[in-house]
Amino acid sequence: MAGLYKSEYKNPVVNWIDTRLPIFTMMGREYGTFPTPKNFNYFWNFGALAMITLAIMLATGIFLAMNYQPNTQMAFDSVERIMRDVNYGWLMRYVHMNGASMFFAVVYIHIFRGLYYGSYKYPRELLWMIGVVLLLLMMATAFMGYVLPWGQMSYWAATVITNLFSALPWVGHAVVTWLWGGFSVENPTLNRFYSLHYLLPFLIVGVAFLHVWALHITGSNNPLGIEPKGPQDTLPFHPYYTIKDSVGLCVYLIVFAILVFFAPNYLGHPDNYIPANPLATPAEIVPEWYFLPYYAILRSVPNKLGGVTLMFGSLLVLFVLPWLDTSPVRSCRFRPIYRQVIWLLVVAVIVLGFVGSHRPEGIWVVLGRVCTAYYFLHFLVILPVLGKLEKPLPLPESISRPVLPGGGGPIPSAATAKPMEKP
Repeated sequence: MAGLYKSEYKNPVVNWIDTRLPIFTMMGREYGTFPTPKNFNYFWNFGALAMITLAIMLATGIFLAMNYQPNTQMAFDSVERIMRDVNYGWLMRYVHMNGASMFFAVVYIHIFRGLYYGSYKYPRELLWMIGVVLLLLMMATAFMGYVLPWGQMSYWAATVITNLFSALPWVGHAVVTWLWGGFSVENPTLNRFYSLHYLLPFLIVGVAFLHVWALHITGSNNPLGIEPKGPQDTLPFHPYYTIKDSVGLCVYLIVFAILVFFAPNYLGHPDNYIPANPLATPAEIVPEWYFLPYYAILRSVPNKLGGVTLMFGSLLVLFVLPWLDTSPVRSCRFRPIYRQVIWLLVVAVIVLGFVGSHRPEGIWVVLGRVCTAYYFLHFLVILPVLGKLEKPLPLPESISRPVLPGGGGPIPSAATAKPMEKP
């Protein structure tokens, strides 16, 4: 018989569990003593914030699922019942509804941090690609969740977005019929969207586990974009970054609470408080803010198939980003030209968001096409060419050199350290 695992924990209960299932040892190794670069800034908080938001969304979603009726005749009224009659139902729904916006805001900042500091480069290509899969799963989950209240905007958004697949050659109409479960957006559509909306978050948890696993295999990137040269360049994750993440979490929850308690419907659309009516099309069909840039890309091309291709292409191009960037340097801190260019991408995406919220007419059409063109030029032309032509600044010898006072280098031992001179 094989001997038990020797746990180092002194607590008898923890030791008893850990010798049979070393989960505490694993957690301590991965989230306690795990070496992390010592120069993280607050942009590195957003990965942890995304995980916490995912947990909040799961908890509130399970509560809402207990009281929701996935039937076109009862869905709208069941949501109203949750808001009015179920104890703290209004709070659960507002947290869940605004949690989607907060989740996307956190993830978009997390992605921008990866773009700015080159976190998608060797050896973290697979880590980045798993992150893109997470983004796609989030978008599918959010879209299906938006349909569930069965208001006017929910119904017509489902009709418009699912109809996009009809642009696919040969199989388009068959795909749309399969998505609908019939020949229009009706009860079978709502049922399957409800089922998938409940299932996909657990798939997101599984993929997020792979994302974190890949991170702990390759190690974290850092603002300098250079690998740690030794123990002097790293810190244990706990207590240094658990405390730093806790500070960021407090600020984040304050913003979240302000949104939930003081402006719960600010990011929603008033038409969604009108029951779905297939015979009355809303004056404007506007998706949630986090879909607006893709909606603007979709409308920037007068051809339906072309618009759908560009919309999905704007996401799929992120998969091959590690191979499009030809620069040997990761961080924008040492790329003076690209450090300016990347902000043009940010401006283009924000402008696309505004374009998506307006009718496709006048100046908004021109802006949409210009920003769409720049978005693809950035990834497909500027990034590969600039990586070859740009002369990066010299990289520091180690993380410690720009971080430690006095020029850095290895931390002196107690035996060799000079006593501090009195002023």
